[in-house]
Formats: sequence, C-alpha cells, structure tokens
Amino acid sequence: MQAQAPDRDDRLPEERDRDDRPSEERDRQAPDGREADRRVHDGRDPEPRPGDDQEPRRGRPRSAAAERSILDAVVGLLEAGEPLAGLSIERIARTAGVGKATIYRRWAGKEELFVDVLREIEPPEPDVSGTGGLDDLRVLLESMRTRGLAQRSSVLLHNVFAQMKSHPKLWTEYQRTVIAPRRVAMLAAVGRAVEAGELRGDTDVELMDDLFLGPMLVRTIHRPEAPLPEDLADRIIGLLLEGLGPRSAAAGPGENAGQG
Repeated sequence: MQAQAPDRDDRLPEERDRDDRPSEERDRQAPDGREADRRVHDGRDPEPRPGDDQEPRRGRPRSAAAERSILDAVVGLLEAGEPLAGLSIERIARTAGVGKATIYRRWAGKEELFVDVLREIEPPEPDVSGTGGLDDLRVLLESMRTRGLAQRSSVLLHNVFAQMKSHPKLWTEYQRTVIAPRRVAMLAAVGRAVEAGELRGDTDVELMDDLFLGPMLVRTIHRPEAPLPEDLADRIIGLLLEGLGPRSAAAGPGENAGQG
C-alpha cells in the first residue's frame, strides 16, 4: 500500500506556537481546543459541551483576523462561481489559510457558517428603539425594502438565495436565526402600537402584522420587477391606517355621514 502523504500544516502561526508547546502546558491551558482538534481530524464534528456558547476565560482568545479570513474566503469562492454544494469545510479552510479546527471552534457546521456569510453581504440589521410602535414598524419595513433592493442589485446575493432553497438544512437555519427574530421584532412593534393607541386593540395582532408585512414581501420577493420607491413603507402604513373602503362624500345637513 502506498504511504499517504502527510497533511499540509495550514495552521495559523499562533496555532502552531500553541500546539508546539510542551504537552503539560497545552493540557493546562487549552484542553477543550485540543479535544476539538482531535475530533475534527478524526472526521467527527465536535459535539457541543456545556458552556460552549460562552467565551472561555482562559487560553487563547478567538482571532478576529481568522474569522475575517474565513468569511472572506467563502465570499471569494462564491463570487468566483463556486456553488454552495461544492464548498467543503476543508476547501474553505485551505482558501482561508487556517486549519479545519479553527472553523469548527467558531461554527458547528457549514449551515451556521453560511448564515453568517449571508449576514456579511446583506444590509445590516436595523436599529429600532424597542419602545416605539409605528415608528419601529416603519424602520423594520424599510429594512425589508433595502434588502429587496440589495438582492436585485447583487448577483451574489441573488444566486446564494436561489441556491439556499435547494439546501433544506441551510434554509431552515436561516429561517431560525434570521427570519424568525425579524418576525418577533415586527410583532413586538405592532403590539407596542396597539398599547400606545396607534392601532386598534380589537383585532388580532398577528393578523395586523401580516397585513403590514404582506405588501412588502410581495414587492421584494414575489414581484421582483415591481418598484420599491423610498416612501413605500410610509405608503403601506398610511394606506392600512386609512383603510381600503371608498371615501364617503362630506355629509350635508340631515344626510347620513356613513353613506356614499
């Protein structure tokens, strides 16, 4: 049997410095990282452990430069025409100049990594007050409009979203971590508008939320040729507040103001 060539050492310099230290020192300062490396090189995804969602208090802090290199590597590969299905963790690590363990310490898998890449190339999330009703609702609708414009003008965004729908795990992760929180924020804004007396309180909040969301979703997703003017959010809110019934003529003396 032909001997297998040794793996290329694609670790960052600081990772090589850490791993070249005496084993006793590595065991004291980075047992979790060492175990993650062993699981990754064995071909197994690192399993979550209690406290994984918190930064460790000791040991080497996460490298912002490494994270930037990984995200840039994925964007570069996608811009070069690589399909999502063809991007492996090994390919991404090689392009970014890091080890696979460096990626797995930051993301559980490709789906989580790709969602963060989407956040990088999409317009940023809007800042809402968290106390306003219709004002916050207007900000959130405007954010949907700008994302729609971005998807129309960016070939990369358009292609990625088209491919996402054929990757159920990625689409589910995007819905869970991006779309669901946006819907929660919209519902909260509608609820605050009801509490402030800006919207009627005898109608289901979720239904009202759908009525505000619907026109913007149709314009940005289902009708990609439809115009997205700057005042679209204001027009949607104004029309729904005014109602879609016909305007009644000004009632004269003795006439029923409700007719017309």
